[in-house]
Amino acid sequence: MDGVLSQDEINALINGGGDASGSEGGGAAEDTSAEGGGGNTLTEDEKDAIGEISNISMGSAATTLFALVNRKVEISTPIVSYSTWSDIEETYERPCVFIRIAYTVGLDGSNILVLKERDVKIITDLMMGGDGQNVEGELGELHLSAISEAMNQMMGAASTSLSSMLNRMIDISPPVADLINPQDDVDEASIDEFLTHPFVLIKFRMQIGDLVDSEIMQLYPFEFAREMCKGVSANMEEETDSVAAAAQAAPPPAAAPQQAPPPQMGQPMGGQPMGQVYNQQPVNVQPAQFQSFSGGQFQQVQPENIDLIMDVPLNVTVELGRTNKTISEILDLSPGKIIELDKIAGEPIDVLVNGKYVARGEVVVIEESFGVRITEIINTVNPIKNS
Repeated sequence: MDGVLSQDEINALINGGGDASGSEGGGAAEDTSAEGGGGNTLTEDEKDAIGEISNISMGSAATTLFALVNRKVEISTPIVSYSTWSDIEETYERPCVFIRIAYTVGLDGSNILVLKERDVKIITDLMMGGDGQNVEGELGELHLSAISEAMNQMMGAASTSLSSMLNRMIDISPPVADLINPQDDVDEASIDEFLTHPFVLIKFRMQIGDLVDSEIMQLYPFEFAREMCKGVSANMEEETDSVAAAAQAAPPPAAAPQQAPPPQMGQPMGGQPMGQVYNQQPVNVQPAQFQSFSGGQFQQVQPENIDLIMDVPLNVTVELGRTNKTISEILDLSPGKIIELDKIAGEPIDVLVNGKYVARGEVVVIEESFGVRITEIINTVNPIKNS
């Protein structure tokens, strides 16, 4: 009433308990349950470490996905936050595909990747040789099997990167993909740790050519995230200790020999009075003399025997033609693409020996193999005789 807060009210404000009447206390308690409570939070260093781990792992996964779909793949820098299952139900597009990745060696736990249904259809269509436009119809077992195989290769590459960061062997079991409606079709036994507890949420933006520009999510249990952070920290400490031990074991640099200061003017040098000549040993200096090359002392070098190198193998290359392409054009190559060369149809092809242009010819067919009939020798002079 007098505008002065009591000690209990001050403590409530400091602890995030809302106003003195306690009308907001329930909301704060729910927030503490979702993010606080000691066991359900990460330190800033741990959040940075999880972000870096995810960034490197998903970078390796993106490279693998590029090889599978033959399209440019970009995955953005991850955003690390906390979330609950109810948040996923309210915000993420339904239905979606949950892919569970369980770690069998090196780590104890699992994580979940969440992808949109349309993105999965595009990826699987590209993997099967399509153009990514076949997204009609329901998502079936064929799509789930294909995306599981894609994630198996992607997360295998990510595990290799994770092994380097943790300095230990990391392996996963084959991922399991399920079509999920977060409100209805949840298998509680497989994702119980995410349904009943808050978890670490990592969001990425994924772009695949001009077909996909979407958001994917990765869910980590808190204990699993902390285990990875501890492994990275321990590995960094070991590397630091190794560098320090190597620096201590290295011998100190040898001290440069000290030179005697130059004698001052008017002072004796080496115990001798000024002007006195040193007692040095006499040096006999004579002009250099060389043996004459005349008079038959050296035999003339005989010509080399060409027979000694007759069985040396050489690489013979037949070149149909050449062309120049930009990096973007090379990345767009796919089965069925036609590359136009600088040769005209019917024009002689080039024959090279160890990369040297030596002849021209025409293509012939000998039974079931191709051959080349030489029509012109470019260098008619024997280079061995002129060498």
